[in-house]
Amino acid sequence: MDMTPAAILPADPAALLFGRIWRPDCSGPALVRVDGDRLTDISATFPTARDLCEAASPAQALRDAKGEDAGTLADILANTPPDRRDVTRPWLLSPIDLHAVKAAGVTFVTSMLERVIEEKARGSPEAAAQIRQQVRALVGDDLRSLRPGSDEAAKLKRALIDAGAWSQYLEVGIGPDAEIFTKAQPMATVGACSAIGVHPASVWNNPEPEVVLVITSDARIIGATLGNDVNLRDVEGRSALLLGKAKDNVGAAAVGPFVRLFDDGFDLASVERITVRLSVHGADGFVMEGRSAMAEISRPPAELAAQAVNAHHCYPDGLVLYLGTLFAPTQDRGAAGRGFTHAEGDEVRIACDELGMLVNRVTATDRGEPWTFGVGALMRNLAARGLL
Repeated sequence: MDMTPAAILPADPAALLFGRIWRPDCSGPALVRVDGDRLTDISATFPTARDLCEAASPAQALRDAKGEDAGTLADILANTPPDRRDVTRPWLLSPIDLHAVKAAGVTFVTSMLERVIEEKARGSPEAAAQIRQQVRALVGDDLRSLRPGSDEAAKLKRALIDAGAWSQYLEVGIGPDAEIFTKAQPMATVGACSAIGVHPASVWNNPEPEVVLVITSDARIIGATLGNDVNLRDVEGRSALLLGKAKDNVGAAAVGPFVRLFDDGFDLASVERITVRLSVHGADGFVMEGRSAMAEISRPPAELAAQAVNAHHCYPDGLVLYLGTLFAPTQDRGAAGRGFTHAEGDEVRIACDELGMLVNRVTATDRGEPWTFGVGALMRNLAARGLL
């Protein structure tokens, strides 16, 4: 993972970016602003990412924040991969901290059909190919014009029930209520160039390249970043009640590399035009590529955000919301009909011009860096540094 700042930053040099680094001299994290090729520590003004995001105008607050030079992005980035990290020098973290980590599922038609296939295959990748053909014969694979919750969607629902083909995934894909679930705990996400975790017992899993919204406690959408909603397809396919086991694992929620705040040059309309690119490069020479165009999402991002946070669902520290993905891999890796699954050492790149590139390497959940620095540790650290 030899990354350069130019490779991971947005194409727009005026992009307003913040992130987090680990400062060994403080034994804790620091909020940083990206200032060209350098990072500025603004934690004396904003001890947490949550504090910055909750400002009346986060973009202006970030511009105005005073701070101290934390070093070059190139040096800190080069020191981030765990396998060659000098623990006496700073490295990159996930850009978020106290935010709740939520995700919207089944927001694109292709991924909706793949969830139906997972359910009917009961977690068996061998059975998926045949079931894929059967499901698409009944439902088709172009439902982009069908608005979830509409009269047309209700008619399709009744027809599928009559045909014995209804699924809980079709319910959240075309019904009135979106699937919003907890992806990870606050402080549990990993950042750029860190390891992402796949449970070693899983034999059918995949990356999910997504745009991630940053939302305040009062439901303002203030920025966006990239995310990888690492998923165990065999586990979720056995039962949707195993969603937590399929989704919430060590290192299974990647976010970054930085959050881009909304300003005059970047807003929610910009997010809706993003096309996310994915590439997976295996140590065995395997290569897989894909894309996910936000223009094809079934529910507008603002609608998903409104279903995630409202009078019935409160998040006093704000939240981030993975928006789902169009990408659902069917490319075989190995034996025919077994589809794609990760291997140890896979390098996963998720990128778009607007938000930069999030790069991670796959490892087993019990072999990666354990998550030990939680909310309690953060509060004690900030208090000891005189930042609370």
